[in-house]
Amino acid sequence: MKIIDKINEKIEKKEPFYSFEYFPPKTPAGVTNLYTRMDRMALMEPLFCDMTWGAGGSTASMTIELCVNAQKLSGLEMLMHLTCTNMPKGSIKNALDSAKDAGIQNILALRGDPPRGQTEFKECEGGFAYAIDLVKYIREEYGDYFCIAVAGYPEGHSDAKDLDTDILHLKEKVDAGADFIVTQLFYDVQKYFDFVDKCRAVGINVPILPGIMPIQNYNGFVRMSSMCGHVPDAILQALEPIKDNDEAVKDYGVELGIQMCRDLLDHGVPGLHMYTLNLERSTRLILEGLGLTATARRELPWRPSTLAKRAGETVRPIFWANRPKSYLDRTASWDEFPNGRWGSSESPAFGDLNESYYSHTTASVQERKAMWGESPVTYADVYETFTRYVMGAVKSLPWCDTPLHLETKSIQERLAAVNRAGYLTINSQPRVNAAPSDDPMFGWGGPGGHVYQKAYVECFVSPENLKRIIEKCNKMKHVQYHAVDVNGNSYSNCGKGTTAVTWGSFPNKEILQPTIVDTDSFMAWKDEAFSLWLSMWASLYHDESAAHALIHQIRDSFFLVSIVDNNFVNGDIWDAFDVDVTTASAAGP
Repeated sequence: MKIIDKINEKIEKKEPFYSFEYFPPKTPAGVTNLYTRMDRMALMEPLFCDMTWGAGGSTASMTIELCVNAQKLSGLEMLMHLTCTNMPKGSIKNALDSAKDAGIQNILALRGDPPRGQTEFKECEGGFAYAIDLVKYIREEYGDYFCIAVAGYPEGHSDAKDLDTDILHLKEKVDAGADFIVTQLFYDVQKYFDFVDKCRAVGINVPILPGIMPIQNYNGFVRMSSMCGHVPDAILQALEPIKDNDEAVKDYGVELGIQMCRDLLDHGVPGLHMYTLNLERSTRLILEGLGLTATARRELPWRPSTLAKRAGETVRPIFWANRPKSYLDRTASWDEFPNGRWGSSESPAFGDLNESYYSHTTASVQERKAMWGESPVTYADVYETFTRYVMGAVKSLPWCDTPLHLETKSIQERLAAVNRAGYLTINSQPRVNAAPSDDPMFGWGGPGGHVYQKAYVECFVSPENLKRIIEKCNKMKHVQYHAVDVNGNSYSNCGKGTTAVTWGSFPNKEILQPTIVDTDSFMAWKDEAFSLWLSMWASLYHDESAAHALIHQIRDSFFLVSIVDNNFVNGDIWDAFDVDVTTASAAGP
């Protein structure tokens, strides 16, 4: 989707928004950490994110790759930087074609900084000299496909004769087809207001988003502030006595950021563009201090993709709730996506799980051993790992990319009890009956609605514990189960129909049913779920070790069970487990 359309929608609704900027890391470990951080910060629901283009095009391929993955698999609307530096027309066309092929519709067109080691910008042979040339080229070659952003400089570009001349150049870029402006960082809010007034006076009427860079440390502040010009004396005086105390500088940076942003918002600025420097803490604290994150509302229980081909997607199986990137990867080849209702068994098949970054956890072997055990040798060791995950002591499992979801924490103690007893949960949700759609824990969708959930638990269990579940469920008329082992042997008390486990009722809309359970999807998921025992866990240990044998034994003998309690009003799914949730203890199968 075009970012300008999102911006205009927010302006029309008078809803303030924010966006984040990141830059490509230099190392594989840095890339891995950035993906993780972007996923975590995505929970703050930024309107869009942008990825920088290294000096002289030095990170061109990485910028494109990061944007493609974030757009395709993290559900982030990406604004891809593109510069003229060291970029002949053919290279620019290749970059734009790659962006278009990946579904990216937003470009920040820049002249760019000189290549490393050079002090002046020089047009490369067959390239462009100015950002306006790039804007014109994009419009000539791609028409209206791309939304184009350009940079604005509240105190004038360093190469410009003066601010007024620079603003006239900015108007030329807008007249050539730019849709909105993102400003260089600044610390004098009045300079931004004056800049906007001057822009409006010459006929620049597109949105102008202020660029905010939280102060992270003193040396970094001195280096970065040289780019923006004037820094108010009050800021310099506040920093002087604490400049050698990094924590105090960060705290002041947050305080200043809140003050600046509140002043901007009070003067009618539609949104804030945060230069994160690939860091989370200060940006999060500033937005929380402004009260903006509290009003961020999920569109659906799961994060929708921003790809145009998936724009109408409103339904997904619950099984991939904790591995959403795997689901996106395995359905990437579909031509149509469920909208309103889940399709029949004749729907396109799930693709094979590939070996891409998104197929596996980002944790290293050492990190996984620290989380899941250096050498587990008993069932109790494995049970304890699952228990530690639901209690927050372990940040991930092979089946769960992230820590426990906020809503699931409401059943945390019950989950811990059943895991200690050998019911190894990998997915769950509590029952919810008509929670307001703006509920901070369970809410999703538009305003004025109510949301509902059937209690759901998915777990690996031994044959003995499966027998107990079946006996219990057969006495509970409203509970359905489906169990299957690695070889496909299955037991079930439900048919092959589709069961909605999450739905919502909203004013002037049909009932939305975004999360479902169905047999065909469960069988596709079970192959992936069982494979992770070996590819992610057993592979940590030597082939002849007791730990390797234990994980293999669990994978080969346990069942994967999906349990739904259809009584969302006053049901108790925990009755399906032969466990006292207050006294459960670990034991063998």
